[in-house]
Amino acid sequence: MKTKLGLLYGGKSAEHKVSLQTALAVIKALDLEKFEIHPIYINTEGQWIKGPELEGPVENVKALEFSLEDAFTPASLAPAVFQTSDQEQASLDVVFPLLHGPNGEDGTVQGLLELLNLPYVGNGVLASAAGMDKVLMKNIFAQAGLAQVNYVAFVKREWEKARDAAYTKVEAELGYPCFVKPANLGSSVGISKCRNREELEAAFEEAFQFDRKVIIEEGVIAREIEVGVLGNDEPECSVAGEIVPKKDFYDYTAKYEDGNTALIIPADITEEQYQELKEMAIRAFKALDCSGLVRADFFLTKDGKVLINEVNTMPGFTPFSMFPLLWKHTGVEYPQLIERLVDLAKERHDEKQQIKYTF
Repeated sequence: MKTKLGLLYGGKSAEHKVSLQTALAVIKALDLEKFEIHPIYINTEGQWIKGPELEGPVENVKALEFSLEDAFTPASLAPAVFQTSDQEQASLDVVFPLLHGPNGEDGTVQGLLELLNLPYVGNGVLASAAGMDKVLMKNIFAQAGLAQVNYVAFVKREWEKARDAAYTKVEAELGYPCFVKPANLGSSVGISKCRNREELEAAFEEAFQFDRKVIIEEGVIAREIEVGVLGNDEPECSVAGEIVPKKDFYDYTAKYEDGNTALIIPADITEEQYQELKEMAIRAFKALDCSGLVRADFFLTKDGKVLINEVNTMPGFTPFSMFPLLWKHTGVEYPQLIERLVDLAKERHDEKQQIKYTF
């Protein structure tokens, strides 16, 4: 029997287009002999729209943006929305949230799916929320004893009341260059590299357009190394890969549009360095109580020191994305990777069903 897989994509987020590209890539890779594909599109206004069951792969993202005629409320994701051919009510077997950024990757949708008691791919509420908020994530990493770059953070109201004091604190504690980022966003949206006070002021203005909280990180001269992590309670790591951007840093355009970046897989590192990366990636995975998948990003400094940068709890699956490429070089092809994630979702859901909530 085929698995009824709901693909949830789009979203009310600055990363809406990234999500569409991810959904397109996943659909093209799914085995229609094994899966019924039920697309669920969230438009930029936050409206949920159920598309028709897909009978085959689609060629472009336009085919995934459905009209409001089939809009429904998220709570209707329960059995009544999806019916078998004989009209018996039947819920989806698994939901795959292909959402990036706020209102999707941050635990909000995961909480909804938990309330509906639907199995879903990827990280749960806590890991998704903590992984989305770079400040909380780094605080947890610090508690876990994971080495990382120095950082400071500000909320918008605090900055508006004392802008010069904020800039002075950054200069005193981090210096230049530094990176200013929205705390709750991904895909390099709203990130700026700053080399002086003028650039720092502009970077704060830019980042606060996307979030009420920003994080500023110390700039380091280092190689960017990434590792894929797959599993639940016994996670495994992929080979390591290196990102060599042709620009100043790995920005949105390089990631999703022009592919103007060299991805070196496997990375040219020593076995000792690889083992340290693996150990830190799994520690980070467990510190956030992750499940399913993450991509763990690291800095490898000139003197060989490994620093964790962040983890991405829903890495992209576009043609330029590192996560599926890492697993491909580890021996797991894209279709098998998706099937493994679906199996992990069912495994975690089955485990939760054993929990007693009554006394």
